[in-house]
Amino acid sequence: MTKHLRWTLNRFHSKSSINTNLLPFQLQTINQVKSFLRTHPTYQETPLYSLKNLATHLNISNIAVKDESFRFGLNAFKGMGGLYAIGRVIAERAGLNLHSLTFDQLLEVQKNLEQMTFITATDGNHGRGVAWAASKLGQKSLIFLPKGSSLSRMQSIEQEGAEVQITDMNYDDTVRMCSNLAKENNWILVQDTSWKGYDEIPLWIMQGYSVIASEMTEQLHREQMEPPTHVILQAGVGSFAASMAAYFTNAYPETPPQIILVEPGAADCFFRSFTTHDGHMEQVKGDLATIMAGLSCGVPNPYAYQLLKKLAVATFSCADSLSALGMRVLGNPIGDDQRTVSGESGSIPIGLLYYLRTTEEGAEICNALSIDENSRFLCVSTEGDTDPSFYRDIVWKGYYSNLPAYSEIIK
Repeated sequence: MTKHLRWTLNRFHSKSSINTNLLPFQLQTINQVKSFLRTHPTYQETPLYSLKNLATHLNISNIAVKDESFRFGLNAFKGMGGLYAIGRVIAERAGLNLHSLTFDQLLEVQKNLEQMTFITATDGNHGRGVAWAASKLGQKSLIFLPKGSSLSRMQSIEQEGAEVQITDMNYDDTVRMCSNLAKENNWILVQDTSWKGYDEIPLWIMQGYSVIASEMTEQLHREQMEPPTHVILQAGVGSFAASMAAYFTNAYPETPPQIILVEPGAADCFFRSFTTHDGHMEQVKGDLATIMAGLSCGVPNPYAYQLLKKLAVATFSCADSLSALGMRVLGNPIGDDQRTVSGESGSIPIGLLYYLRTTEEGAEICNALSIDENSRFLCVSTEGDTDPSFYRDIVWKGYYSNLPAYSEIIK
């Protein structure tokens, strides 16, 4: 029988955030980021759904899911980071403070500057967000995808006006290639992972992501839903998860939610890192083959890793079948719960939660993580059907099944 998951408590977790640098994600700072992003003509708050019937079915208090498929018409959340980071680059090139400008004012500013070329490596959504932001701000973009990337994801990036190429390397090697090309050609690298000498733009991207958490806290308050007890966050390089975890810790300082990380079994660098004796960063090499393309990353963002090493309570390394399970659960809701079209990377938190609450193995894990009938979960569906034909293969045809075949049941 296929093993669906491996997991570990994070023994490096700190119950106090006093010694963790959360200043870049203070509420006031992220409100400034949000103020700029809101001036874009297509900005709108994405919906937060309370899946009450699913929560009842899983015997927990509430499940709230943020649907990022509506973000900027890009079918994924990544435009938040790309737009803010590229906006900051342009504003600073002009000697201006982005927080004093609207999007339309920034458009006028860029007309007086020499056109820039932005370059990035991507598994799909990040590259489309960078291409879209660069195009909207009158700039060029070069986007490189790792081997095995789908043609539909490549084509969706091309439609945003970028030059796109699929390499014969994995994601991490493609990042290194882009970094070298940027240096050689005086292009600007827009990557959501950091290393020595490259940390400013990754932080700006993460601050853009944090606006999603800011929206969620406002929506919870507006809908009179209680704060979360648990948040499940997808970890690729960790930038999204770290930015969200940092914001929620600042937003709920007295009772911060338990942060749970989830990643593909083929690219589980956080799981491997949290199981080391000293907490050093582990890397995963090879093809990193998983249907969760947006999470197919073998090297953590060092800055994000240091945050999550303190803020996350546990991490899960999951089989692709749990992602497929989440896609089917969200796409076929119970009763009047809102239907959510969630892609392979977006659905894994719900797939994991469903598994934890409906299996014998999961019951033991729930006890360890204080998950019970009073628990309130927050999850983000980070993407919609970014590869529509593959989405149908999973949801319609049952690819990557997590259940025994009917013939096995009746034996």
